[in-house]
Amino acid sequence: MADRRLQVFHTVAKLLSFTKAAEQLHMTQPAVTFQVRQLEEQFNTRLFDRTHNRISLTDAGELVYRHAERIFELYAQMENEVRSLTGEVSGALMIGASTTVAEYMLPVLLGDFRAKYPDVNIQLKVSNSDGIVSMVENNTIDLGVVEAPVANRNLAVEECRHDRLVLITHPAHPLAERPMVEAKDVVEHPFICREEGSGTREVIGEWLTEGGVPANSLRLSMGLGSPEAIKGAVAAGMGISILSRVTILKELQLGMLKEVELDPPLERPFSFVHQKQKFRARAMEELLSFARQYCEAHQEDAL
Repeated sequence: MADRRLQVFHTVAKLLSFTKAAEQLHMTQPAVTFQVRQLEEQFNTRLFDRTHNRISLTDAGELVYRHAERIFELYAQMENEVRSLTGEVSGALMIGASTTVAEYMLPVLLGDFRAKYPDVNIQLKVSNSDGIVSMVENNTIDLGVVEAPVANRNLAVEECRHDRLVLITHPAHPLAERPMVEAKDVVEHPFICREEGSGTREVIGEWLTEGGVPANSLRLSMGLGSPEAIKGAVAAGMGISILSRVTILKELQLGMLKEVELDPPLERPFSFVHQKQKFRARAMEELLSFARQYCEAHQEDAL
């Protein structure tokens, strides 16, 4: 790798945080600070302004950051071309996924990929869809997988497959025996929802609006951060919810939950998101190719 000091500086500049850079680089914060100060001493100028627990790049810092971006991209291209000559697929990839995707889709995909390419080190960050898109925009991750539409037209979005959502209830709930429910039926009962920024919450709001019901008319009883937490609350009789059908198969088999179809049906895409212009290492190209094949093979799976 190129100058370690430059790598550390680049990470701090990208995240604008010594603490977050230390976490990402698996270093202590004092070690990160030391590396940056060494680089500042080499250039005989400050690269960061530090005020009120916040940092920003100085003019010199902006210049060094721009050149560092080009240096690391050229270095990655060199590695990629050498590995293409030797047939080697290796390196590190940072993947980000929204909660539903990370828990129910990626384990199989990444497990199969690692079995084929054991020399590729994959790290996975889990957040809601808004968080994952933000990480792609900021180059914190190489590839994101999200469960909601992406508004940023500067990002490349490749739809993988469609996911069907259903209403879930306690088996004794009044809606449990209905063949299907409309938006007006859903807002009559206490509702357990995902947190703000969740792709699931976003598509539910859009479905309600399309059904002629304002999204803010939901009788929200609580907001929870994962499908597992929501399933537990619904199974305990604390309200109803709408979740991906793929997340509730076990609970349906055990009789812990009942599913009710939505009218009109509610589907959403699982999509890959990445930078359009960013240079992609061979490991990234192989992962994208592998993921596309996975999506094609599983396109008809019942969700």
